Amino acid sequence: MGKNITIRCANTGRSHRVPMGYTLEEVYELLDLQMPYGPTSAKVNHKVEGLHFMLFMDKDIEFLDITSSSGLRTYTRSLFFVLYKAVRDLYPSASLRIDTPVSNGYYCQLLVEGGVTPAMVEALKERMGQIVAADLPFHRITCPTEQAIERFRSDGLHSKVKLLESLGSLYTTYYTLDDTADYFYGSLLIRTSQLTLFDLVPYGDGLLLRIPDPKHPDRLRPMVDQPKMFGVFREQHNHNRILTISTVGDLNSACDKGHTNELINVSEALQEKRIAAIADRIAEKPEVKVVLIAGPSSSGKTTFAKRLSVQLAACGIRPVPISTDDYFVNRTETPRDENGEYDFEHIDAMHIPLLTEQLNALIAGEEVQPPRYDFGTGMRVASGRRLKLAPNDVLILEGIHALNPVLTEGVDDAHKFKIYASALTTLLLDDHNYIPTTDNRLLRRIVRDYKYRGRSARETIAQWPSVRRGEERWIFPFQENADVMVNTALLFELAALREQALPLLEEVPENAPEYSEAYRLRKFLSYVKPISTRGLPPTSLLREFLGGSSFKY
Repeated sequence: MGKNITIRCANTGRSHRVPMGYTLEEVYELLDLQMPYGPTSAKVNHKVEGLHFMLFMDKDIEFLDITSSSGLRTYTRSLFFVLYKAVRDLYPSASLRIDTPVSNGYYCQLLVEGGVTPAMVEALKERMGQIVAADLPFHRITCPTEQAIERFRSDGLHSKVKLLESLGSLYTTYYTLDDTADYFYGSLLIRTSQLTLFDLVPYGDGLLLRIPDPKHPDRLRPMVDQPKMFGVFREQHNHNRILTISTVGDLNSACDKGHTNELINVSEALQEKRIAAIADRIAEKPEVKVVLIAGPSSSGKTTFAKRLSVQLAACGIRPVPISTDDYFVNRTETPRDENGEYDFEHIDAMHIPLLTEQLNALIAGEEVQPPRYDFGTGMRVASGRRLKLAPNDVLILEGIHALNPVLTEGVDDAHKFKIYASALTTLLLDDHNYIPTTDNRLLRRIVRDYKYRGRSARETIAQWPSVRRGEERWIFPFQENADVMVNTALLFELAALREQALPLLEEVPENAPEYSEAYRLRKFLSYVKPISTRGLPPTSLLREFLGGSSFKY
């Protein structure tokens, strides 16, 4: 009789004896859990593993499905692989790049002679359906890195070759699907038949891969038209071409060759040029009296606003900052969330009538007395300030609701200029592994919260889902309302954040629920070679998070 081990299963709330050497898939079947959407992966001692994972010691286990962020990532990566195999099967000379998260899906470039046609997209979708129906297994292979490199080189996957060559790892794990090989930095599903829902449609000059909605897994995420967002990504790709860097392998190689300072200087110059162009647009509109700036957490809105103010001053315009925090309703009037707690992110937490009255008075050239919100008492009080705009003055109003029409619906649109700022990461790990913009922002926030707010990485990670829910409700729905979007991400910034972020992530204990996210971020950062931040200018957006800024916050 074989030896048994003990697992503690979060899904059942009990301990179970299972045979040593069982895979997670076999344990799931043994426990007969019957998860409605099936498992995609599992947390093993708070570390996410694929269902291929074999158990040889006592473990804590929690099976995940696509309603969880980790489970959805496993599903999506597997779908990327099926798309890649479909491309290889039908158009073997074509090159696929999983490029940009947009419109609630993933924009994919397909470099093929004659360009992408609707008929090609339909053919690829049909082939993907055939691969799913064939119930093919995803095989996980570990081998010496030089063997993996040779396999990918022979398949023409040069971005993967460059990445693996830059890492210096002795062994590499990759996956195969029938006769096709690919590399991913996270787990995949067991079989293609688990990919029960997807769509592929023409988008721009490429494809849009659509995935299930984690809130409603039996339907696809609704498509949202995002032409401005897509335009920003395309603009940034042009910047990537200028710098000849589009993947982490490219970045690591450039740094190894001593091009770090050049990379920093050109990246910063391109961003400054963009900010200056926005200031020029505002200066061309003398009727604009209020610049509204919104964006998600850790997007660098504050530093962007300060740099924009410098450029406005260079155009002969005096920027006048106004804090939306001072226009909170009194705390007792603040809406409450579903748990009965004060919801300070709700639009109704703002005293909109007072803000509208004072904005219109300032635009008309009148003097106002802005309030000051006392966070200690939760009351608005007199600030003692008097404010009146001169002819060349422009108000700068930054806040999460700045692009929400409700906030300034009483102000004539002719007087407003709306800006959406976010860290829209365009660097890829390789051609089939995109880097989520949310990971970039979370790493920024972890570093900043520790440095300036005394919070641990564990605390920041624990709070992040709540932050994301607020963004989904109050920021993202209004981003296309912007007159202009600006990307606050810098191509080299993950390499700059690495040295400060890694030690903080390593402090998250293994027995903490936040460990799985900390481990995932650590693994991801391990692909990026660190660079010195000494060459960063004191006005860099990254200084808001890393320290050393010449701006006062």
